[in-house]
Amino acid sequence: MESAAPVLSRRHEVGAGSARGLLFTLLGEFVLPSEGAAWTSAVLAAFERLGVAEKATRQALMRTSNAGWLQPEKVGRRTRWLLTPAATKLLGDGAKRIYSLGPAATWDGQWVLAQVRIPEADRRARHVVRTRLAWAGFGSLGPGLWISPHANRESEAIRVLTEAGVAGDAHVFVARRTGLSDTRAMVAAAWDLPELEAEYEQFVAEFRAPEAPADVLLRQLELVHAWRRFPALDPSLPRELLPPRWTGIRAAELFADRHQRWLPDAHREWRRLNTVLSPLATARFGSRERANILRTLDVSTDFRRA
Repeated sequence: MESAAPVLSRRHEVGAGSARGLLFTLLGEFVLPSEGAAWTSAVLAAFERLGVAEKATRQALMRTSNAGWLQPEKVGRRTRWLLTPAATKLLGDGAKRIYSLGPAATWDGQWVLAQVRIPEADRRARHVVRTRLAWAGFGSLGPGLWISPHANRESEAIRVLTEAGVAGDAHVFVARRTGLSDTRAMVAAAWDLPELEAEYEQFVAEFRAPEAPADVLLRQLELVHAWRRFPALDPSLPRELLPPRWTGIRAAELFADRHQRWLPDAHREWRRLNTVLSPLATARFGSRERANILRTLDVSTDFRRA
């Protein structure tokens, strides 16, 4: 019998501040692009820099493994954690959303409208529809009425309504707005843009310093983890629907700049932490020789990537 695919809670998917939320950031940023594996010692070392206790880190690894996202592999007395196929897909899809976030480049003026009647007593269906349509970037104009300026999300609305069990009382349209009130007033009613802009302003204030960080691995993890929540908050509205001087554009440019600038050194430091010498080599070589071996491994990895 085929086992069910693991499910990641929305809380962890958007970058919760817990040890498990941070672990998914590390897996997506450093483990996925490399060999798809991480030694326990490397995760412990990285999380110590983030101020996460060893016990919490080990619990996060075990719970993530029990949920079906990691596969432990014993090598002597050591353990390394391999991404499962489900985790590889999840993190790959997440990376696309994280690194492509920004206002829609072009817009044909069409809207997706989803209208649904859900009985007051069916709290589960109401919760599923509200949380999943909001996650997909839909805004609400009132009870049971959701809109999005992305016509290609019609299928997402249909899927959400079907899985919530309310498709029999739902309607989905792709249409063009013809009036009557101001479009920006409609947008303001559907999405809380001032609150979103305040989040972007906080991000810009946190990462605007131009100098290179003292601990680039730590700062890269903090950068990506802070940015991870925005795909769940930002509906990626077309520029013509956004307020003037929208801070989200500046925040996206800042994220792209810092991420690209810190990436090589951060990955180099992660490879250093994630390189485990055999017990024989550890006992045989002194600290200087071990450092030379690690540098050689690092250079060879760079060569293979080139």
